Amino acid sequence: MNKSFDLTFVTARLLLKPCTTEDADLVLALLNSALFIQFVGDRNVRDLEAAKQYIRERMLPQMNRMGFGNYVIIRKSDSMKLGTCGLFDRPGLEGIDIGFGLLEPYHGKGYGYEASVCIRNAAFELFGIKLLRGVTVKENKASRGLLEKLGMHYVQDVRLPGDTVDLMLYELSFETFKGI
Repeated sequence: MNKSFDLTFVTARLLLKPCTTEDADLVLALLNSALFIQFVGDRNVRDLEAAKQYIRERMLPQMNRMGFGNYVIIRKSDSMKLGTCGLFDRPGLEGIDIGFGLLEPYHGKGYGYEASVCIRNAAFELFGIKLLRGVTVKENKASRGLLEKLGMHYVQDVRLPGDTVDLMLYELSFETFKGI
């Protein structure tokens, strides 16, 4: 197994560990949450085996290839899995994209920001990324707000291959990050 699977990040309240097939229950719940389907789209993952396959086919290859990917957000106080946050090499989007998703009971408690700051910092300081991007639909005000809180700025609308909706593209350069 790639050594990147041993890489766990720690914040004040959270652990962020690489997502594996052992996290299929979380991935299943997240991909089928109403807000994920509304703002990201329906991935047609309906059972644990399909969630494991999604992880094997969509998440693990990038982790093996690049040394970073999707991380499970775990609350330290009770080991509850809250959602995911990661760095993604998305088809049709040049560069690396930060993405995040929390189960609805954990929205509005600062977990998304705490996890995203950790992953943003790792992108620049550990993985050597020079330009970090983020995308979201215009209607997702919470996601837009989090991207802006991370220091990112809106650049333009983009459409990824095979998608039917425009996404707002945000960016943060390493040079700007150093000044945050």
